Amino acid sequence: MKIEFDGFEIDCEVQYGKRKRITVSLDTTGSVTIKAPNNTPEETIINSVRPLGDKIKAKLEDLKAIRSTLGEKTYDDNGSFFYLGKEYALQDLIDIGGLTEEEMKDRLKKHYIQSLKRIIPERIKIYENELGLKAKVIDINESKSQWGSCSSDKKVAFNYRLAMAPMEAIDYVVVHELCHLKHMNHDRSFWRLVGSILPDYKTRKEYLNKYGQFLTL
Repeated sequence: MKIEFDGFEIDCEVQYGKRKRITVSLDTTGSVTIKAPNNTPEETIINSVRPLGDKIKAKLEDLKAIRSTLGEKTYDDNGSFFYLGKEYALQDLIDIGGLTEEEMKDRLKKHYIQSLKRIIPERIKIYENELGLKAKVIDINESKSQWGSCSSDKKVAFNYRLAMAPMEAIDYVVVHELCHLKHMNHDRSFWRLVGSILPDYKTRKEYLNKYGQFLTL
């Protein structure tokens, strides 16, 4: 569904179902999802989105500015990528001599994975001591939707793309997953525990919400 707002068009995905009220969510990419009761009139749905028009427009403009700043990723002498929150020339991160684009991409991914395999255990050890909790298994993976995860058998896993983020963001994900060793959900007790270790966790989390989609190969 497309909704006009002061000359600005908003693309929305409408999901109907057995529910009592309309909810509107805006994700970090600027996508709008509307969940509405079955048979809700289109006009009612439109009226539920219009109050968020300014917020959605600002989000899309913000994302456009970020994309312009970061630019397109290229695998050559002019290519640049993020590592621990700072931008580096590709050739400063890996040896690119004589490699195809796919080979460079594969080598860069391995660089991030190996870096995180070294960084994550170091950071986990620090926060395990502070929390009095201990993970049984630590893994680095390639999740498309999560920065980290924690299972009931105390296995914690982290997305290799975290190697592109600042240490502050990495530490947030480490603490977040370690806190799940005690609280498997996101209730108040969980967030209080996170906040007791990282009082500024919301700022760290916001970095990943804002820039996470651009931390890619």
